Amino acid sequence: MPAPWAVRGLRNGILTSRWPRHADEYFDSFVSGISVDQGPATAGKRLALAQQGTLDEICPTGALRVVSHGADADLTVDRGRCILCGNCVAAMPEVFTWAAGSATGVLQREQLVVGQLSETDETLAIVRSQLAHRVRRLRRSIHIRHVDAGSDGSDEWEVQALLNPVYDIHRLGVFITASPRHADILLVTGVGASGMAAPLRRTREAMPDPVVVIAAGTDAVSGGLVGQGYSDNRGVGELVAVDVWVPGAPASPFSLLHAILLALGRVPPGGTR
Repeated sequence: MPAPWAVRGLRNGILTSRWPRHADEYFDSFVSGISVDQGPATAGKRLALAQQGTLDEICPTGALRVVSHGADADLTVDRGRCILCGNCVAAMPEVFTWAAGSATGVLQREQLVVGQLSETDETLAIVRSQLAHRVRRLRRSIHIRHVDAGSDGSDEWEVQALLNPVYDIHRLGVFITASPRHADILLVTGVGASGMAAPLRRTREAMPDPVVVIAAGTDAVSGGLVGQGYSDNRGVGELVAVDVWVPGAPASPFSLLHAILLALGRVPPGGTR
């Protein structure tokens, strides 16, 4: 009689995602951010928000901004500061809605501000070209050094999930290492606490070039909710030069995986718009 685990395995089949080689429904449907409706139907609502000045009361991290011009107003959502609390969607569902899709990593911090004028294709092409030139020697065996620079622990759960059978980053030739001297990618979570500033810099200095630095999660991007309080930590960008920014509170495993492959030039930029 076969062992119970063998029967269960045969019944469940292969659960490992085939992404990025094949589409994955969960990758596309996972709710990852907030979008804003800038259409004419919501013009009155947006103008009222501009006049009332209540956005800071709605958003605990100040991720919402409004720019009024005459009889209209534009709203922006900084996904790099958004903690996905949903207060704005609950308060104004006509203007703010949930956005799906795990392709959230971007190469420039400004791209995380949804609703403002986007960067030109030429500018982004230059950034992509520079990054591709720097990582051209990184082939199919990539090692990641993860550093917790003041996280609340939720980001670490998502990083750990990359190793489970569903995501299985080893199938893509990506591994997590304990030694910075063997690492190609520095994956940083947390707000950039002052006590971790020196260890983080030493880790980066110990890594052989070329190195890709990924700020993973809203805390690492901007400091998140904690960054607006007593600690005044505003993310890891002030401590190390960041190549890829991944929003999320926390960033999902698929978003982290997308960011890693984006940094290596294995997937096209997804953006947040």
